[in-house]
Amino acid sequence: MSRLPAGVMREATIDVGAITANVRHLRRLTSSEVIAVVKADGYGHGAVRSANAAIEGGAARIGVADVAEALALRRGGVTAPVLAWLHAPGASFAEAAAAHVELGVSSFDQLVAAAAAASADRPVGVHLKLETGLGRNGIAPADYRMVLAEAARLERIGKLKVVGIFSHLSNSSPDEDRAQLRAFQDGLGVAATLGLAPPLRHLAATAAAIDLPETRLGCVRLGIGIYGLSPFDGRSSADLGLRPAMTLRAAVAAVRRVGPGHGVSYGFDHRTERETTLALVPLGYADGVPRQASGLGPVVIGGQRFRVAGRVAMDQIVVDVGDHPVGVGDETVLFGDPTLGAPAASEWADAAGTIDYEIVTRIGPRVPRRQVSA
Repeated sequence: MSRLPAGVMREATIDVGAITANVRHLRRLTSSEVIAVVKADGYGHGAVRSANAAIEGGAARIGVADVAEALALRRGGVTAPVLAWLHAPGASFAEAAAAHVELGVSSFDQLVAAAAAASADRPVGVHLKLETGLGRNGIAPADYRMVLAEAARLERIGKLKVVGIFSHLSNSSPDEDRAQLRAFQDGLGVAATLGLAPPLRHLAATAAAIDLPETRLGCVRLGIGIYGLSPFDGRSSADLGLRPAMTLRAAVAAVRRVGPGHGVSYGFDHRTERETTLALVPLGYADGVPRQASGLGPVVIGGQRFRVAGRVAMDQIVVDVGDHPVGVGDETVLFGDPTLGAPAASEWADAAGTIDYEIVTRIGPRVPRRQVSA
């Protein structure tokens, strides 16, 4: 029976070798420059370790949501180009510029603020984001000409360096994504007439990078795929040639033999049908285990698969293991690499009515991350 290291109650192991291999695989598949997205602490895997592993796999750039995340990467020793694209109203970009962080620009005001952060001898690198139908941030089509013209002017006078133009797809359907591609190409056409010729154009995230080659445009932003998870319903990580990097596990904290009709956890939503063994596992919704998966979430103990019995509590779950031999300290795996016998994160997503992105990203800070490389 597998066990956790002595004194460890719960942990998420992060296989950095899997991240490296996933980036390498997707880079070969897409024949494109890769921007590896490590926002939200690397989707829960750790931003710095994920960035370093992605760079090892051939990623040329790192993407994050905000400047604070970018500066944390710099403090962690990441020297590769870093792009941050979500900003507070009225934000100053001086600290970002000093750290050579590239800025995603979605409005005229952000463009002006980026230029204001330039030094006498170094322009600020920007990626101009175009709204192409997703309804989120980005320069509105009616403002393309005005904002892009000002970007071209600021580049000519040395305030800015337009490194890229980008947008984001909805992934609602191939037809919808192709419509957004056409809108993006219209924006690129406007940029070209104004003298902008950035080296990077990026539109596709993991799903489109895999399934819609016409959206690759020589550069792709890869998020969920680099962590070995699938963005598609009905297609597993293994189907895509990816290896999940995170395994969430805990040591059984207590074992109790009970008779039939015994209530389990709050509300007694589960009552035992016969004499059985209950195993207490110290992971709960405070750790990111979704309460919505009460009674449904899969676990593996000693090579045998079970489901959570009753409600997920703040700090713990209970597993009704029947007559299966289970002892205190035995390893309980909630999710990991299915090819190694673990439940998939997508199974927890299905049980909770969500997506695998949320399952790994929501794992809380109380769960130690331990870096491994299989």
